[in-house]
Formats: sequence, structure tokens, C-alpha cells
Amino acid sequence: MTSLPGMRSVIAVLVLAMLCSIGTAISAFGQTAPLLRDQETVRSALPSPAYVTPETPQGTGPYPAIMESDAGLATHTVYRPKKLDALGAERLPIVVFANGACNNLGNSFRYFLTEIASHGFIAIATGPIGPSVYEFSRSGFGQPAPGSPAAALAAAGKLVSATPASGPGPAYTTAAQLIDAIDWAQKEATRSGSQYVGKLDTSQIAVMGMSCGGLQALDAAHDKRVKTLGVWNSGAYADDNRAAEIAAARATKASLKTLNVATLYITGDRSDVAFANAEDDFTHIEGVPLFRAWREKTGHGGTYREPNGGEFAKVAVGWLLWQLKGNRTAASMFTGADCDLCRQAEWHVRRKNLD
Repeated sequence: MTSLPGMRSVIAVLVLAMLCSIGTAISAFGQTAPLLRDQETVRSALPSPAYVTPETPQGTGPYPAIMESDAGLATHTVYRPKKLDALGAERLPIVVFANGACNNLGNSFRYFLTEIASHGFIAIATGPIGPSVYEFSRSGFGQPAPGSPAAALAAAGKLVSATPASGPGPAYTTAAQLIDAIDWAQKEATRSGSQYVGKLDTSQIAVMGMSCGGLQALDAAHDKRVKTLGVWNSGAYADDNRAAEIAAARATKASLKTLNVATLYITGDRSDVAFANAEDDFTHIEGVPLFRAWREKTGHGGTYREPNGGEFAKVAVGWLLWQLKGNRTAASMFTGADCDLCRQAEWHVRRKNLD
């Protein structure tokens, strides 16, 4: 994995290119395959959960979890069990998450990430906590993160206001923010005075991302500290420059061949704008455990904003319990001819290098 300063340099070069030809870039966005930046419509009969305050514990796991800001990582949002003392000798594996639309709003996948944390994980999302409206609908991108293409455009007075409904714009986040989250967690695990001393398992780290964030997760998964990868409603483009343009990430078809961690790909049905990307990625990835599944009657927006993150959160929890905690019961969701998801009519499964 390229060093963080090196990654910043790559991003800076990309931003300069965008500044030189912003009109052409925006025009090109509309002429290629559908973007993984918007179209997050959720086709579900389930209503969003009622709003509760960040400090209200939630989730179906044994450790009801909260959402909070941490002064040491103000650029992100942390999800963790409310009662850390209740963990006993158990330590929390680390899950870092990049948002859909590359938005910089750490609460935009609140229910999905809270559910994960309630099963004994710390989940860290890119972006600070924004207004509660972002927990229920895709309606904004937040403020550009330092080092992002949107931040550079804003500094040059060239950032055009955008909404998901109005189409794509420059990324408000970067893949480097996922690495920032890992670095922070590792330091907190031993920092004197930290509430996380003795509570984090820094040997067990997952990177995940949805849509545009999935491209950023594909990039960050090449960090040698990462043990597993989750790509949600996303996939690499045939155009090697595409991920850099829309996600400030290095995620190409060629880079898929250099993945060396167990990998999970989940999408909605064929109406999901990312369906074809994910299907094609499956053919390119070799040599690592790979699980690919899609769910019927589910669009690009997945089930993230359903109570407790819906069916997608159940899959995420199962995968993380297996990959980061070695839970063999959870493994049965994915392994064997009669795997749990294989038996569910609404799920369609493909696998490589899995028993």
C-alpha cells in the first residue's frame, strides 16, 4: 500500500486535473455508465426507524451500541458498544466504513453501523455526525474532507452545490480517510487515558464501503493491516481512471488481482446500478476467499436505512463474526452447499475458494 503522503500526492494530481478541465469532467460524468454516486432509492416496505439520540443504545447484538464523535478523530464518526466495561476480556475488532456517494456524513449509515457495533465491534465511518435528516434519506454530501477533490474545488471557488438527485459531483471524501481511521484506532488501543486501552483488537481489521465508498474500500484493502474487505453495491470500472475521477480512489480491474484478503460483494438485484460492476469483479478476483450475493427486490440503496440495517446488516454481521472473530456458527451463512444464504429464495450466491 502506498504511504499516506504518497496517496495524498496522487489525490492532489487528480484534483489539479479536475480543476483544469472541470467542465469537460462534469460532461463526461453524464456520458458514461451509471455512476455509483447516486440513485440510492430503497425499494422496501419497511419504514425507517424512529429517530433516537446518538447516546441511545441500539442494535440486536449483546452489546447495544451508540454513535459518537471523538475529539481525537473529529473527521469521523465512531460506533461502539455503550458499556465498554461489559466486554470483559473480549476485545473489539475494527471496522472502517466509507459512505455511499462519497459523502462526508458519518451518520448517513447509522443503523447499519450501529447494528454491526452491537455485536462486539468498533465501527468508524468517514465524516462527522451531520443533521439527523441524513440518517433517513440521501439528501446531501456534508462538508468536503481535507484533501478531497471537493475541498480543492471549494478552495478555488469552483465547487458547485450538488445533491444526489442532481447527479454526481466531485468526491467529498478520500480513500485515505479509511487509513486515518485505522491509524487512530491503533493508537487509541494503547494511548494512556484512552477509553479503548485493552478494548480493541488491532490485529483484526475490516474495510467496507457502499457504492462510491466501495471503490475507496477496494483501495484501502491493500493496506497490509486489513484482514477482510466488504464491497456493498459497488464494483470497479473497466475505465482505469473512473474510480479516481468519482471517488479519489485507486480501484481498477487490475488492482482486483492484487487483493489478498477474504472479500465480500453484496448488491441489490439487476436494477442496482452496481450490479454489473460487481458481477464482473467476481470474474477478475482470484486466489482469495470470495463471496458474492445479490438480493431480489432490492435496489441500489440496499436495506441500510431499515430498522437495524435490515437484511444487509445481518449479512455484514455474519461475515465479520466469521472473518474477525472466527465464529463458526456465523460461517455457516456463507460456507457449505447448504449455506444459510444459499437456502434463502431471495438471495443468489456465487463463491470462490470457500469450503
